[in-house]
Amino acid sequence: MAKPALTDAIQDYLREIYKLGLEGGRVSVTALAKRLGVSPASASAMVKKLAALELAAHQPYHGIELTTAGEKVALEVIRHHRLLELYLAETLGVDVDKVHNEAERLEHALSEELEERIDRALGFPTHDPHGDPIPDANLEWPNGVRRTNVPRASVTRRG
Repeated sequence: MAKPALTDAIQDYLREIYKLGLEGGRVSVTALAKRLGVSPASASAMVKKLAALELAAHQPYHGIELTTAGEKVALEVIRHHRLLELYLAETLGVDVDKVHNEAERLEHALSEELEERIDRALGFPTHDPHGDPIPDANLEWPNGVRRTNVPRASVTRRG
């Protein structure tokens, strides 16, 4: 049986859980709701859905954690976003201050084939136009960047 397609909302939640986890401490439903600009009830419902899909685990008072599968999706969304930002800035000349919103709209629609072509066309970049690291095709951070020390700029912006 095929797995259900992951909606844009599911991908956004996974990305934000990942990034909140990088900031340290446990990821609470309240913090997640605040980050995404939704009600705590909406965030709680989505966290339950993520748990049912085995993409995250939530224990009350212990926070939300991504499963390996959930982390993979989050990293893929981050990779798509940052590659798109760089492509828009370097290839199409979009102002760096405007690439985030454009990449936000495109990140969920990017096919793996187009991602690979963009990556190759840009020379397999390691950082986006804001200086944030880009996970490689294997979803590994560039040399010298560990999951626990991704620059702060990468966890405070949405990409």
